Amino acid sequence: MKILVVDDELDVQFLFEQRFRREIRSGELSFAFAHSGEEALNYLSQHPSEIILILSDINMPGMSGLELLRKIREHYPSPPPKIMMITAYGDVDTFNQAMSYGADDFLTKPLDFGGLKDKLNTTVGT
Repeated sequence: MKILVVDDELDVQFLFEQRFRREIRSGELSFAFAHSGEEALNYLSQHPSEIILILSDINMPGMSGLELLRKIREHYPSPPPKIMMITAYGDVDTFNQAMSYGADDFLTKPLDFGGLKDKLNTTVGT
């Protein structure tokens, strides 16, 4: 399964590669990383059917994760990738907005990687 992680924090790539090293090594999972919404849309335009799941931070400079979510749902309606939004702010308004734009799930920082692995297994069936 190919996962696109969108987050402006540069250490996120290292964290994911460490936490999922066994799954990456076995070929169960592979990751691509984008550090902005614009970079994520560019990646998706070049690899339209490759990504199965997108994990996107909400609060990023430039295009927010919510705006990215809205654009992905508009431009990639079929097959839609699963999209999980990630934020440090677990407020109800942000949650409701993410869900209204078509998010499949909502995660809060700091990420619980054990819980994320469980969600990946049940959401996409790795």
